[in-house]
Amino acid sequence: MMLGYLLARSGLPVVVLEKHADFLRDFRGDTVHPSTLQVLAEVGLLRKFEDLPQRKVLHLSVRIGTRMQPVVDFRGLKPFDHVSLVPQWNFLDLLADAGRGYPSFDLRMSHEAVGLIERDGRAIGVRVQSPAGELLIHADVIVACDGRGSTLRDAAGLRGQDYGAPMDVLWFRLPRNDGGPEETFAIVGAGHMMVLLNRTSYWQAAYVVPKGTDKELRSRPLSTLRDSVAQLAPFLAANVGDLTSWDDVKTLKVRVDRLDRWHRPGLLLIGDAAHAMSPIGGVGINLAIQDAVAAANVLAPALAAGQSIDEALLHRVQARRLPPTNLTQMLQLQIQKRVISRVLDPTEPPPEIPPIMRFLLRFRAVRRIPARIIGYGFRREHVRTGEIVS
Repeated sequence: MMLGYLLARSGLPVVVLEKHADFLRDFRGDTVHPSTLQVLAEVGLLRKFEDLPQRKVLHLSVRIGTRMQPVVDFRGLKPFDHVSLVPQWNFLDLLADAGRGYPSFDLRMSHEAVGLIERDGRAIGVRVQSPAGELLIHADVIVACDGRGSTLRDAAGLRGQDYGAPMDVLWFRLPRNDGGPEETFAIVGAGHMMVLLNRTSYWQAAYVVPKGTDKELRSRPLSTLRDSVAQLAPFLAANVGDLTSWDDVKTLKVRVDRLDRWHRPGLLLIGDAAHAMSPIGGVGINLAIQDAVAAANVLAPALAAGQSIDEALLHRVQARRLPPTNLTQMLQLQIQKRVISRVLDPTEPPPEIPPIMRFLLRFRAVRRIPARIIGYGFRREHVRTGEIVS
């Protein structure tokens, strides 16, 4: 959506395909980080974004036992010192409405790309399943943004490395009571871990389970999950009854992978389609938007000049975005290995923060280091494309 908006903003004809009839999917990436806020400011959408329902997160903590330890502090970062928790459907509606302000922006809902159209080894379009039946849409360049289960990635035969993950995540929501914690924080106990995102009227909960155990857990009574949540977060004990069935609990199967090559002639992949990210840090949506900005910066001038979109041009996007993706995934993998795997192992002793780390985390300057990595990433993209006003 961001890439389509940026291309249309530059006066280029673009078709954006969305397979669903609307954007109303719960427990999607709702964390909008400073890097994305910067992009919105650069294209003049920040004020409208600020009008969306949201909660600003200034710092993140971890509770181990009775200790609430601040570990990430966004305060003092410039130009944006917070992460915004915004329902993703509101964010997508904002971008869609902004895109419709340009005559060359063509958003087609309930249109699913199901395969590639190829000629002489080059992708020249996509086969689309629509309410009217199958359609063929041709294009100078196709950008696949269809997520970690990318249909177009499989159709193109692109392969990469799967780095694995020790966990999956169960998503659900529970009511918030007055007088409870105000923070967004993680809770760590022996063999268990849960992240609670304060969404003002409710908690968005991410209950972390060992990889592949979701099916076995769902075969048990729901009270198993309720009891575990109440044990981890006693202040939620009175609210766990709001989970009335396993249908209230959604599963995110965590993957960390990366394509060796993000392109083929006529085709570019970005976001999770090119590199599935761990949910650690909530950076996935923001890395995808950085990919989109980089892609627009490369593609828009070439398309406007009528240049052929060859693989060398597409590779410039991968070359630009590969280093920050590598670094981010490397950090995520280390956290998975050194922290999450141990927390989820019931044979390991109860986790604790080493005294030297507790001492260092007393200083806001130390807590700003992970905040800058999470908030702005390793290579911040800026919008280099202009706006064409008809």
